[in-house]
Amino acid sequence: MAEKLLFVTGKLAEKSLHKVLQDIQTPSDKNPKPPQFKYRVEQIGVSVAALMTPDLIARRLKNTGDANKMILPGLCQGDLSQLHRQYGIPVERGPKDLKDLPQYFGHQGVEPDLIQYSVQIFAEIVDAPDLTVDAILKKALHFQTQGANVIDLGCLPGKSFTHLTESIQALKAAGLKVSVDSMRSDDLLLAGKSGADYLLSLTEKTLWIADEVAAIPILIPAKPGNMASLYRAIEYCLKQDKPFIADAILDPIHFGLADSIVRYHKLRKKYPQIQIMMGIGNLTELTDADTTGINAILFGLISELNIQAVLATSVSPHAVNAIAEADNARRVMYRARLDDRLPRGYSNGLLGLHDRKPFPYNAVEVSEFAAQIKDPSFRIMVSEKGVHVYNRDGLLQAVDPFAFYPNLGVQNDASHAFYLGVELARAQIAWQLKKRYVQDEALDWGVSSEVENLDDRKSHREASLKEKQQKDSK
Repeated sequence: MAEKLLFVTGKLAEKSLHKVLQDIQTPSDKNPKPPQFKYRVEQIGVSVAALMTPDLIARRLKNTGDANKMILPGLCQGDLSQLHRQYGIPVERGPKDLKDLPQYFGHQGVEPDLIQYSVQIFAEIVDAPDLTVDAILKKALHFQTQGANVIDLGCLPGKSFTHLTESIQALKAAGLKVSVDSMRSDDLLLAGKSGADYLLSLTEKTLWIADEVAAIPILIPAKPGNMASLYRAIEYCLKQDKPFIADAILDPIHFGLADSIVRYHKLRKKYPQIQIMMGIGNLTELTDADTTGINAILFGLISELNIQAVLATSVSPHAVNAIAEADNARRVMYRARLDDRLPRGYSNGLLGLHDRKPFPYNAVEVSEFAAQIKDPSFRIMVSEKGVHVYNRDGLLQAVDPFAFYPNLGVQNDASHAFYLGVELARAQIAWQLKKRYVQDEALDWGVSSEVENLDDRKSHREASLKEKQQKDSK
């Protein structure tokens, strides 16, 4: 039985919503079997759908007819449970922009499941000996919120780590798994005896440490590129039935990157069942490029090679969110591999600078919206032509926000001018970078986005209203 859906919308979006819904159900070369459902559109008398609230809908929507689900604009704020109780049917938000409805229904109205992953993230605190125990714990908990499964304490060459045991115990007491990364046997032996879960990194010459402690060793070649020595270390652990993880070492660009990828491929082919680690910091940290794209490519390789662990770092300013990006990338690649699909349409987390569909409305459609406006409030939209500002007095289009100022009439309205300045700056950036812009919403920078403080926006609106009332009373 086809679903019966009720779409609640505003005046400006009603016409476009009807067209999009009709297009969704029309067969095409790309979608020969489109989703079929019955629907009704209810326009409840507000100009902008994003201004709806559950309270407003509850007052204006008399009934839902024979619908068995209600779909609201994605920007509708508030608790939807009251609508479910009032009308007795499920209520959910659609996408933030109605032009995204085809993709929404392509996923049957459900966000892709990105809960699962197969790669463990070891997040390295590279300067642990220079930090206090409290500082180490603080950084570790931050990495955990970004997705780290194991906190790696990096030891510094030629520098003693006097509080190594105390640091391990503090992290373990906080419920964290711990690895210790050192070139010194004394550090690794002490770490294992202090409760570390993993030791980075042992070679065939230092495998004796693994016989002394319970920590799982990460095996590497005795010399750079010497895979024969790594194979011997692997064979020893297999013969002893010892758990281990092998790392062929990923080299930086122009210092052996291509050869190191080949080493990983040979390692996986020779040992199809073992656990493998890849240290990805040599690319994310040592390449002046946005780490979102680097992580996407690396985790594509990691997925194809069935690698189970990565050692990630977040040291350079441009790699500040590298661990969060790794977390997003591992989930997307895992899901895409399960679905036997390209890694597209699962998440915008790694689309920091650009969007796949930056301009949902063209300049002609913006003009049609503008022609419907009967009030003085400014609306801002972005198309391939630039930034558009419109109200009942007309439509303006430019690229530079300063070009709008002479025609906005806000010279004596500080709060309104401030608001327009913020929004037009966002719109200009969105147009330049080919990003999606939605008025009153912060730009979406993927996993790098900061949670917006809605109280600040509310405070501005209240102050603006107070200023207006004071002016009107004079």
